[in-house]
Amino acid sequence: MLATLTRRADFLAAARAGRAGTQGFLLQARKRQESEADPTLVRVGFTCSKKVGNAVARNRAKRRLREIARAVLPEAGRPGWDYVLIGRANVTANRPFETLLQELREAVERVHKPRPETS
Repeated sequence: MLATLTRRADFLAAARAGRAGTQGFLLQARKRQESEADPTLVRVGFTCSKKVGNAVARNRAKRRLREIARAVLPEAGRPGWDYVLIGRANVTANRPFETLLQELREAVERVHKPRPETS
């Protein structure tokens, strides 16, 4: 089940965690602490800065990000994780929808892939 991130603190915590960039957007993801929100939920947030364009362009980009999240995250997202999708200027609103879907699937896989230990 998907829930929406609304608190600034949740967005800031995701910004300090793992990320995966694609041509269409940037995905940030973090595993929540046990004491935070319901561990069975997948939470998702969306943001587009003024670099993306005027209000019309930002809203169009966010609508597209919401739709790809609704389509992909219920099956690909992990419960107990927060995901933040960040729109890119001149790309998110104009990229083919199927391409955005595939990019989100790949980005979620990359975020969850174990990283090698560095010394």
